[in-house]
Amino acid sequence: MSKKVILSWSSGKDSAWMLHVLNQMRDIEVLGLVTTFNQEFDGVAVHGVRRDLVEMQAQAVGLPLFNIYLPWPCSNEVYESIMQEELAKIKDVHQPSHMAFGDLFLEDIRDYRVRQMANTGYETLFPLWQLDTGKLARDMVNAGVEAVLCCIDPNQLSDRFAGRVFNDKLLDEFPESVDPCGENGEFHTFAYAGPMFRSPLSVSAGEIEERDGFVYTDIQLAE
Repeated sequence: MSKKVILSWSSGKDSAWMLHVLNQMRDIEVLGLVTTFNQEFDGVAVHGVRRDLVEMQAQAVGLPLFNIYLPWPCSNEVYESIMQEELAKIKDVHQPSHMAFGDLFLEDIRDYRVRQMANTGYETLFPLWQLDTGKLARDMVNAGVEAVLCCIDPNQLSDRFAGRVFNDKLLDEFPESVDPCGENGEFHTFAYAGPMFRSPLSVSAGEIEERDGFVYTDIQLAE
């Protein structure tokens, strides 16, 4: 019996690669993508990517997008309450058995996910867990994943990397202190092409803005 799975979809390369991995598993049926959006900015929470671009991503990978809207600011208590309510709605309609997350090696984050899902009726999946992030980053690039750095923590990575394409050249330039996949929050990406896409999106890096201690790049559709 196949596992019916919804994905925690941040719009980044790790989420995209997770979808690619799950698509190759015979016992997995991916039902859709779940993304949390900041109501104030109408963009992905943390990543800052505009909602319309994420909706285009979902169309490009051929899956429905389940939007969850969060107020700003949003306490963890409010976040958990909203997530519980919205995931219950998805379960009532689509009957998923699992929710998949693209976490790589942070034990505390994984443990939090498991606790968060404990009373929802969902089991958790971590398809990328403990993969070597240096190898994983190169595997993504070699497989044709294309992504752009949309958010940077300037305390961990120079803002000169803002808006850069995630490729071998970028990986070669990262300082040793930076995880190649950005698992410590050094950077976040927006994926726009790769084997998980039916057709690539044509995007460009627009204006760069510092906000709330992070450096954001406005990802836009290329003209």
